[in-house]
Amino acid sequence: MVLLQHTLKQPKSWVLSHGEVDLTTQEQQLLASSLAQYLQGVPLPYILGEWAFYGRTFQLTPDVLIPRPETELLVELALQHAQATPNPRIIDVGTGSGCIAITLSAELPAATMLGIDLSMAALQVARLNASRLGQRQVRFLQTDLLTPFSTRFDLICANLPYIPSQTLATLPVSRWEPRLALDGGQSGLNVIQRLLHQARSRLAPNGVILLETEASLGPKTLHIAQEAFPQAHHRLVPDLAGHERIVEIRLGNHQDR
Repeated sequence: MVLLQHTLKQPKSWVLSHGEVDLTTQEQQLLASSLAQYLQGVPLPYILGEWAFYGRTFQLTPDVLIPRPETELLVELALQHAQATPNPRIIDVGTGSGCIAITLSAELPAATMLGIDLSMAALQVARLNASRLGQRQVRFLQTDLLTPFSTRFDLICANLPYIPSQTLATLPVSRWEPRLALDGGQSGLNVIQRLLHQARSRLAPNGVILLETEASLGPKTLHIAQEAFPQAHHRLVPDLAGHERIVEIRLGNHQDR
């Protein structure tokens, strides 16, 4: 049904009420191609070229990760913290499709929003999404984490690679999604550890860091966060399934939420 909707560019209700419709030759070819990809295991969002995230539709290519529901939890937490700060300065590290940066920009009009990624191909997708969704004020830059910045940010969000290299090779996701966005090195936490080291001089006095991580690595990520920011408040935030998905680091006198 989804592939037929995609082929006809019509909603489900229209397709159901037009069962007698005849597909053109071009539509038949497109449907056959989409079905062949699906049977080969290509993820549906890549076949469709788009996917929903936090109430908006983002265009996708295999150069970016597919947005997942778990990441919406990070957005919810980011909104809670940012809404308490006038004109917050926010950076989305490893922005990919731009789904976090663009969503936060749309929900927080007073924020200064920056999305960064090492992949230029990913940044092209992010810029396209920002334009399509009316968030052209979001800036996107190609950088290696926080290396070029001297700015102190009120909120640092990051959905970085967190799968151990040896584990990644055994996972189906490695066949389709960009390895650069998945491979977290030998421990799975190499990139996150680098980010936290850099963030010590780039987080505002009352700033917050939100890191998405693999559930089994939550305690290890929390330990690294505690070492990097020993005076901060730290916690692991579970997702709707009860998996410890987000590491939160809070400086200053934030009230526990």
